Amino acid sequence: MDVSDEIDYNGPTRLNKRKLVAVFILLVANLLNYMDRFTIAGVLTELQAYFQIVGDDSSAGLLQTIFIVFYMLFSPLFGYLGDRYNRKIILSSGISFWIMAVFVSTLLSRSQFYLFMFFRGIVGIGEASYSTVAPSIIADLFRGSSRSVALSVFYFAIPLGSGLGFVLGSNVSLWFGAWQWGVRLTSVLGVVCLALIIFVLEEPARGEADHAHVETSTFLGDIVYLSKIKTYVFSTIGFTSIVFLVGALSWWTPALMEHAWSLRHGTSEVEPGAKAQISSTFGMITCLAGFIGVVCGSTLAQVFVLKMWKNGYRLIAKSSKADPYVCSLGAFLAVPFIFSAIIMSSNYVFGTWVLIFFGVTCCCLNWAVNMDMLMSRLTHVFSFQYIVVPQCRSTATAVQTLISHLFGDATSPYLVGLISDSIRGKDFSVVGRFFALQDALYFPVFLLVAAGGFYLTASFTVEEDKRAAFEAMHASDFEPIIIVADESGTSQVLDGVEQSLLSTS
Repeated sequence: MDVSDEIDYNGPTRLNKRKLVAVFILLVANLLNYMDRFTIAGVLTELQAYFQIVGDDSSAGLLQTIFIVFYMLFSPLFGYLGDRYNRKIILSSGISFWIMAVFVSTLLSRSQFYLFMFFRGIVGIGEASYSTVAPSIIADLFRGSSRSVALSVFYFAIPLGSGLGFVLGSNVSLWFGAWQWGVRLTSVLGVVCLALIIFVLEEPARGEADHAHVETSTFLGDIVYLSKIKTYVFSTIGFTSIVFLVGALSWWTPALMEHAWSLRHGTSEVEPGAKAQISSTFGMITCLAGFIGVVCGSTLAQVFVLKMWKNGYRLIAKSSKADPYVCSLGAFLAVPFIFSAIIMSSNYVFGTWVLIFFGVTCCCLNWAVNMDMLMSRLTHVFSFQYIVVPQCRSTATAVQTLISHLFGDATSPYLVGLISDSIRGKDFSVVGRFFALQDALYFPVFLLVAAGGFYLTASFTVEEDKRAAFEAMHASDFEPIIIVADESGTSQVLDGVEQSLLSTS
């Protein structure tokens, strides 16, 4: 195989209407996914009052935990199905379940809190279907730098949808005078999304963009394969740690700021207008910070440059370790911003929002880059792009989803609420509720340090894993570049490039 052939594998995909429409539809689905998750957080205090669980933070946190538990338990199933069966049918079925569950959950009486939790779990099943399958469809439509851009666009839905969930959930509830309408909104929009998937979306063949040799394997075989990819293991642990923090922060920040408002105004009741303003502010911060974070993360990973000398020649190349470097950087930088925001939340409202903005921006550096590390990265025309082969992409996404939610945002809202209740004891005063929740929120911040450490560890294994995946995908297409270790301290991939150039000259 010559150099031009390899560039063909790595180069950007030729865009057409079919591919752009597919990305748009999947973006809308993911947008509704995250909108629905955070409309609940936007009306959380109203929910507590309606279901008569005011002061019971652990039960309020359990709402998100139940949702995520169902979500993560069904993610591996949809990942398995997504690697083997028609993905349009999987997406359509999942969204239909989701629409039904969201709408029915808004019709329950005050005494049916546990039934409300059950329907939130059903919502999680629906959302698991397209969260695991959609990225693999995008990966099969694009390659190289085009795939990186498409995945970045898809993951814009995380901050944008989360922010819109806070803003629309709180404001629609205020306009209609009932929290049910704030939650019900996403189910109406979901009907439109379902129609687009059924009648417009076209499913690509698996491995289409990569010209890969795709063979179906067993689910157990996929799990064994993934467990041997060191970069996948390290990035999953790092991502889980970030999801733990983001889950706790997203769920409890509006409540913390409402308690702070009550503390400053000397009242136990927060005015409806103040509640809406807090949720809207946090939502807009989430949207803007998330957008900037995703753009900056993807851009940094694309332009991260290494400069070195090799045998008297200066080599300049995009780093094949850029993805884990960027994810690690984002985690480490977020720590001081979020920690300081929690400290200042009682008295310095503007300063708190500014610090939260920078903290969320840093956390969002990894959203698209983490998935890109599994599926693609154009780091150099000669570098190896993938750490997971096409026939395992849905499973890889599903397993990472399972682990990150099981030990991440399925756990963190409930744990933070439990810690808050434990610290507060029987003190239901405004002061007691605020400081108990404030102290509880310090705990997840420290996991960001662990996240940065695991992503940094992944930088030592990513080149080897990319090479292994590339060879598995194109084993019969080319003679692999032989990489010989030396003591020069330069990248082994660059050494392999040099060998290839010498052999063709």
